[in-house]
Amino acid sequence: MRAQADRFGAELIRVDADRVNLKATPIEVVAGGTTFLTRSLVIATGAYAKLLGLPNESKFMGHGVSACATCDGFFFKDKHVIVVGGGDTAMEEGTFLTKFAKHVTIVHRRDELRASKIMQERARANSKISFLWDTEVIDILGAERQVTGVKLRNTKSGALSQMPVDGVFVGIGHQPNTKLLEGQLPLDANGYILTREGTQTNIPGVFAAGDVQDHVYRQAVTAAGSGCMAAIDAERYLEAQKHAAGASKGKPEPAKAPAA
Repeated sequence: MRAQADRFGAELIRVDADRVNLKATPIEVVAGGTTFLTRSLVIATGAYAKLLGLPNESKFMGHGVSACATCDGFFFKDKHVIVVGGGDTAMEEGTFLTKFAKHVTIVHRRDELRASKIMQERARANSKISFLWDTEVIDILGAERQVTGVKLRNTKSGALSQMPVDGVFVGIGHQPNTKLLEGQLPLDANGYILTREGTQTNIPGVFAAGDVQDHVYRQAVTAAGSGCMAAIDAERYLEAQKHAAGASKGKPEPAKAPAA
């Protein structure tokens, strides 16, 4: 995709954006000490999966630890896995994993779920799902780059225990990368950019695409699709601005003959 962008003349600047001013005209983006001015902006900063922050979590990521059941569930066919969390994300991940795993244990640090009623009912009705209440994962165990179990602590008694598992799925939600935009764009309760009419934000010329505004699908293919939509929306916006500017100037004067 990067090579294709290069081929069509896109300029790639490999620095992080430090701040933006969406209320300025033109829009200002400060990155790497340079201020870029633009008439249109596509925000595609994505989102990241919230993790537990355990020492071995990153070590075993991709080797038994995952934050995406739809991405990695197939690799745990007939295995015993746990899902950490108690909200809709955990219930959705756990239910999906039962298509492959032999058994799924939902590990939750409280004695009741935060998930919506319908998501709870689906999980509780699934014979391949069990719940481990008042429990938190405090370490991930493994050998030779493969998860073999987890170390647990009861949140009420403090008692420690270990559970052999083949996989650990972290289902505590995602965090969109919208800190730069706080106070400049409408965000929902979880920090996702609110869009209307495709990818348009409430600021003319500013569009949002991918996981930064999508809390439902969160897949590479849907992000790429919305990126295409945003590019088309931005192009149409710029064309409309060009025509509007031309119309406001009236009819062009007849061309003059060049001086001898």
